[in-house]
Amino acid sequence: MPEREEGRRLYAGAVWSALCILMTVPVILAAFSPYLAYRNPAYLVGGFAGILCLALLLLQPLLAARYLPGLSGPSAAGVHGAIGAAIIVGVLIHVGGLYLTSPPDTIDALLLRAPTAFSLYGVAAMWAALLTAVLVGLRRRFRYPLWRALHNGLALFLVVTTIVHALLIEGAMEPYSKWILCLATFAATCAVLADLRILRPMRRRARRRAAPD
Repeated sequence: MPEREEGRRLYAGAVWSALCILMTVPVILAAFSPYLAYRNPAYLVGGFAGILCLALLLLQPLLAARYLPGLSGPSAAGVHGAIGAAIIVGVLIHVGGLYLTSPPDTIDALLLRAPTAFSLYGVAAMWAALLTAVLVGLRRRFRYPLWRALHNGLALFLVVTTIVHALLIEGAMEPYSKWILCLATFAATCAVLADLRILRPMRRRARRRAAPD
């Protein structure tokens, strides 16, 4: 038993350490980017709000699947909801900071008139985040299987559009750490969706078939 408990502590420490590195290193490296020289405060706040949203997206699927050690079902769900709310706030700050920096460019992006591809993906990610928040607020109005399917679809769309948006931008984020964070977020999202929507239902059906009548 002591060996098993020690193994669990080591595993938990390794998982949380890896997540901290994946999430904080890109933010720290971005803070030292030469692209930030002479930028106004609104741009800095808005830009780092977007970077933090990208980092937080890594946690969301892991919390939804209850993968993270030390967080049980109810506590994981609570943290998942709190981080979701923080992402919405971060998105609004991101858009607001960009608007204060350059209102015409931001309006062109929101109206899908911007000539840059990253603007299109950024607006798509913004709407995916806002629609996810609306869907969470209307959860009781949907049958749970339908709500879950819509939530999962929006979550995947949000992750993909956010990642493409981030990768297309040549800005403050250091390229290698940004790629690693984006790939980790995409892999975590796909793995969780496959586990929750394919593997776990298959295992449940197999147990029911194997159960005695």
